[in-house]
Amino acid sequence: MKLMPHLQQEIRVAVVFGPGRKLRPVWFDLNRRKHVIREVTTSWLERRGETPLLHFQVSDDCALYELVYNMKDAVWKLGRTEPL
Repeated sequence: MKLMPHLQQEIRVAVVFGPGRKLRPVWFDLNRRKHVIREVTTSWLERRGETPLLHFQVSDDCALYELVYNMKDAVWKLGRTEPL
């Protein structure tokens, strides 16, 4: 499934920290609208130089979103999105 590119805008994300340094996003704010995450379909780690980026592909029952956490700067960005 191909996701549409997005503007890479910074977003607010609420996460739950689990055992073993795991984190799971539970909701995010996009354009002043709260999106509750129903499912994390996949996650992966990417490195860009010295910067580790943690990617989450998530669904809110209306669309798929790629949330990207910059572990060096502690900043969340919206990567890509696709309507369901």
